[in-house]
Amino acid sequence: MTTDFTAWTPAHFRWSLEGGVGTVLLARPEKKNPLTFDSYAELRDMFRALAYASAVKVVVIAGEGGNFCSGGDVHEIIGPLVRMQEAGDMGGLLDFTRMTGDLVKAMRACPQPIIAAVDGVCAGAGAILAMASDLRLGTANARVAFLFARVGLAGADMGACNILPRIIGAGRAAELFYTGRAMDGAEAERWGFFNRLCAADALLTEAQALAGQIAAGPNFAHAMTKKCMHQEWSMGVDEAIEAEAQAQAICMQTRDFGRAYHAFAARQRPVFEGN
Repeated sequence: MTTDFTAWTPAHFRWSLEGGVGTVLLARPEKKNPLTFDSYAELRDMFRALAYASAVKVVVIAGEGGNFCSGGDVHEIIGPLVRMQEAGDMGGLLDFTRMTGDLVKAMRACPQPIIAAVDGVCAGAGAILAMASDLRLGTANARVAFLFARVGLAGADMGACNILPRIIGAGRAAELFYTGRAMDGAEAERWGFFNRLCAADALLTEAQALAGQIAAGPNFAHAMTKKCMHQEWSMGVDEAIEAEAQAQAICMQTRDFGRAYHAFAARQRPVFEGN
């Protein structure tokens, strides 16, 4: 997998990089941008490699054609999984579910903040992609569904039972898991799943503008913030305070910390360089 994302051409989605903002566009609009075995793996490998990509400061993920992602492709993923089930291939099924979970692990572990720009259908694995992002912008037309129960599966998919209750609360997450129903954009914003709603024709532009704002900040410190937010889920308060004391002391050793002070003293806006 490349670490030079300035000239990278992925096989299963579109990629662009401008001003430190990398944009992933899921690009199968005729099927509402479903995932396949190969696109799952390529996304996983991309997020893993981003740990070594200093040119990428923030990532935006969106879908083409007025939809975000309809989940796993019915014929390219669901059909083969059913055939594995019929053949009693538990090993194959577990290989798949671990691989998809590895995508979420890679998203949470990559140092760059991830912004999901969600319009239209955002279902199944698509809802997981949005959930695993750090920020989510949506539209009134968005329909977010953790619809696993509707296909005979548990809501426990790719870390959803751990992550979603932390975003919207346990009771609301349970309702979505047990019913498989969709949240519309207004409900998703009210419940805290979306940070804000945007007009559909401005969604990607606003997501990229927010990404640009974050990318202009202290990127080393942003990566530390993301790491602490993730790690502290399993900590007590005292342990978290000590972890943050160590993290902040490390950030205070960066040149960006000094740049901010000297810019403030000179009544100027700081220019961060991520070191």
